[in-house]
Amino acid sequence: MKAIVQDRFGPPEVLRLADTDLPEVGADDVLVRVHAASLNPYDWHMLRGDPLVARLMGAVGLTRPKAWVAGADAAGLVEAVGANVRELRPGDAVLGFCSGALAEYARAKADEVVPKPARLSFEEAAAVPMAALTALQGIRDVGKVRAGHRVLVNGAAGGVGTYAVQIAAALGAEVTGVCSGGKAELVRSIGAVEVIDYAREDFTDRRGRYDVILDNVGNRPLRRVRRALTPTGTLVLNGGGAPGRVFGAVGSLARAVVVNAVVRQRLRPFIAKPKRADLLTLTGLIEDGKLTPVLDRTYPLADTAEGLRLVEQGHARGKVVITVA
Repeated sequence: MKAIVQDRFGPPEVLRLADTDLPEVGADDVLVRVHAASLNPYDWHMLRGDPLVARLMGAVGLTRPKAWVAGADAAGLVEAVGANVRELRPGDAVLGFCSGALAEYARAKADEVVPKPARLSFEEAAAVPMAALTALQGIRDVGKVRAGHRVLVNGAAGGVGTYAVQIAAALGAEVTGVCSGGKAELVRSIGAVEVIDYAREDFTDRRGRYDVILDNVGNRPLRRVRRALTPTGTLVLNGGGAPGRVFGAVGSLARAVVVNAVVRQRLRPFIAKPKRADLLTLTGLIEDGKLTPVLDRTYPLADTAEGLRLVEQGHARGKVVITVA
């Protein structure tokens, strides 16, 4: 099969299209014939081995990538199922977390893929798993957003941000999005009642306004971001940092944990975890018309490196998707 592989850490140019064997499928796994896969900041962290501390922790591999075939989430058709799998059958259209998603075939744990909503194309469905699940868990579970809350999403026009705006709005919150001025109309169209153009205004100057802030960017000092929270508000920290840094976002997340122990505000770093129930919640919201994937553009499999460059620059409007078949 054709797959995007990576032999060493480095820029997108180290990725190459190659022939490789089909992945082995265990008793609790399914083999997915990939139709589309999405790109995430996770992918360029894996690509570059960034931050360096992640290599020492064994998260990405020490001297070379732990995963040879790139990619983490996709949509496609079930090709085969393991001996213990009962809920899925060959031919089922699914979306979810797939190991080595940037390939013609990928392996997935059966409990980490769910039926694809009929209203979505495979490209739209591929844009859902990692980004939408991160937004759901960050807004609903960590932020505990409820009706009447004032919520700010920093990085509102990105992959996670476009889902977070919609999910917070669906929960009855009043949502403010932070993005570039050119993306303001997009962010308003998906549920934000107000948009802050970061080039014109620093949202951290708005003291004590928001009950919950979801920070997908990490481009403001913690002490300043806290000023934009109510005295008992919640800051949900989802990433930040830049390629090539020794600690990346780890340092700022660690500081948040320390400060959290001595303030009334809730400062909550988090990493999303694949959960079948949450994937089903997301597909239910999609079927009900409350959640819609936002796609910037698609690339063929051979042009994955070009797509990843766009994601790494941080200027994509929603999700970047790779069409495989």
